[in-house]
Amino acid sequence: MQENPNSIPSNSPELQREVAALMVECLNLEISADQIIPDAPLYGEGLGLDSIDVLEVALVVSKRYGLQLRSDSADNRHIFSSLHSLSDYIAAKRTR
Repeated sequence: MQENPNSIPSNSPELQREVAALMVECLNLEISADQIIPDAPLYGEGLGLDSIDVLEVALVVSKRYGLQLRSDSADNRHIFSSLHSLSDYIAAKRTR
């Protein structure tokens, strides 16, 4: 498997900040990207996203990083559990 030269390590604060900024922009959140805690839940009491928000984030992430996220995937709950897990998934699967 060939490594993507544009790949940032999975636990990279830079990738997490980039993904957080994408989420703030696409969802018009009233917080800054720096206020999203990497290990806090994205659903419910954490960031407070709902299923529609997650679909919007999935669409933006798919376009930006060239990866496929399927709405019926059993892994989605884990992938979207926190900014950290979403960033890990992007780092592992990205094509751009």
